[in-house]
Amino acid sequence: MSNGSSPRAQPHAVVIGSGFGGLAAAIRLGARGYRVTVLDKLDAPGGRAYVHKQDGFTFDAGPTVITAPFLLEELWALCGKRMADTIDMRPVTPFYRIRFPDGAEFDYTGDAASMRREIAKFEPNDVAGYERFVAKSEEIFRVGFEELGDVPFGSWMDMAKIIPKMIKLESYRTVYGLVQSYVKNDRLRQVLSFHPLLVGGNPFSTTSIYALIAFLERNWGVHFPIGGTGALVSGLVSLIEGQGGSVRCGAEVQRIIVEGKRARGVLLANGERIEADVVVSNADSAWTYRHLIAPEHRKRWTDARVDKQRYSMSLFVWYFGTKRQYPGIAHHTIMLGPRYKELLEDIFDHKVLADDFSLYLHRPTATDPSLAPDGCDAFYVLSPVPNLLGTTDWKAHAEVYKKKIQALLERTVMPELGASIVSERLLTPQDFQDRLLSFRGAAFGMEPVLMQSAYFRPHNASEDVERLYLVGAGTHPGAGLPGVLSSARVLDRVVPDAAALT
Repeated sequence: MSNGSSPRAQPHAVVIGSGFGGLAAAIRLGARGYRVTVLDKLDAPGGRAYVHKQDGFTFDAGPTVITAPFLLEELWALCGKRMADTIDMRPVTPFYRIRFPDGAEFDYTGDAASMRREIAKFEPNDVAGYERFVAKSEEIFRVGFEELGDVPFGSWMDMAKIIPKMIKLESYRTVYGLVQSYVKNDRLRQVLSFHPLLVGGNPFSTTSIYALIAFLERNWGVHFPIGGTGALVSGLVSLIEGQGGSVRCGAEVQRIIVEGKRARGVLLANGERIEADVVVSNADSAWTYRHLIAPEHRKRWTDARVDKQRYSMSLFVWYFGTKRQYPGIAHHTIMLGPRYKELLEDIFDHKVLADDFSLYLHRPTATDPSLAPDGCDAFYVLSPVPNLLGTTDWKAHAEVYKKKIQALLERTVMPELGASIVSERLLTPQDFQDRLLSFRGAAFGMEPVLMQSAYFRPHNASEDVERLYLVGAGTHPGAGLPGVLSSARVLDRVVPDAAALT
């Protein structure tokens, strides 16, 4: 190599994908002495956190629930900066307004006294059980998030060490199973068990490790950045560039180059070859193994093994702007449908598109009016739907499904919605596969069931290819912003220091 003063002498890390996991990985590698190039097939960074701007509206594609902001603050600190100097992060309250089909509402917050009152509104006898549930959530959080969130789980021994703790924490239970052991009221069970849906899991099959989300939210709150989550993406890109790294958009990776069992770089769709000392994939983990690595280099994650995993549900998302405002709608609203368990069975197990739905309605202009023109509101409404193992033809059905959702919103919380819409766009499971390269259109990668968690997920340090590392929703610890940012944290333990490669 040439003299150490030249930036070209630095070991080169290529990061595939500019979602939050990839951007966080790039910053962490840059802070450890790597020259970093981030590649993304889309025309702008962000991955699933892409930003759509149209007709004066700003639509964050997602994610839009920001928890554990310290994980973001760490990235600015690694660059000798303060996040607060560039990002205006605002607390959101209520965290969620949960609305039942008959119009009853539950305001879910981080305030203990308010939560006791909300619980008592539905069932006074469940207040004590709720408090025991929160205590249990904290206990799970202390182990599942604080102790294990950035542990690599690269060997069976890593898993064996934690089995006694997992048994003590009842990780063999599902989230819903744990909740129902503490509260008796059916509606409160729904309120306290919906969180796995935020990370692609069915509350009736997701391991109760994910009950830690309840305490995580209470501990740090729910936040939203002024300018939308796109402001965070822009801020992270600036940090990478400030370290001397680069983010290249419109650069689709066709293949990870493997020679002598080791990742040596990537081949782009345009034929360009980029050499690298380490490769980090923030692409969907199933897509990475199934499509970016030739079969002869995969002994563990073979096509057959990738295919037989259980994948998360997908999402139908309708983004729309209105020429009027709906001031009564909270920043985050969860509209539960008439069926809970049965609807989830249709989505996750039967893979059928049901006639009814539960919805998440996002109104970012409740916190940041600048995301829409004066006097207007920006929204998206999201419906969990089956992944592409279902038989729905989304090209034919998207508009029909949207109209059903519109009719429900008009009947309930958004009168005259149809006449008020001035801008809109759709995202379907087909788009998750075709645009975002999510295997089977699963919006959150592999489903977070117990036997697909920790050691049983694709490892952060690839089991098949040396010097290949994975971050994002499809690897450990899993989906959700804290999960993908923690997956980048794991790299500090498994990627060699740049100095060791010079």
